Amino acid sequence: MGLVPFLLAVALVSAVGGLAASSSQETYRALELPPYAPPSWVFGPVWTVLYVTIAVAGWLAWRAGAGPRELSVWGVQLLLNLAWTPLFFAAGEYRWALVEIVALLASVVATVVVLGRVRRAAGLLLLPYLAWVAFATALNAGIVVLN
Repeated sequence: MGLVPFLLAVALVSAVGGLAASSSQETYRALELPPYAPPSWVFGPVWTVLYVTIAVAGWLAWRAGAGPRELSVWGVQLLLNLAWTPLFFAAGEYRWALVEIVALLASVVATVVVLGRVRRAAGLLLLPYLAWVAFATALNAGIVVLN
């Protein structure tokens, strides 16, 4: 049952992001994209898997004794994750979204380290998320340069 709050928190972020990105495919197609940009259909499946791993990592750390400090770090990265989509897609603020995703990237690094100290598996589960956010940061930077 302890997993449920983590899944609900991540589902809420996913749902709000989905609402903010209602026209994301059209926006994405209209942008000048760098050559390493994936097709728009890739994002949904990737984020689905990543959101599950984010929830499970938080839960594993909590079960291993993560306290308020560690769980706050997990929560901050989730809030930063939530903020990017409305900035980029709903507001069209690509530069601010880049600033925000750099903060998200730093937060994910901190989350990997902090949760990994509590439970190694939790930190390892977040490594694909870290890799994806690093890639998304490069993609956002490329979009800023080209647009």
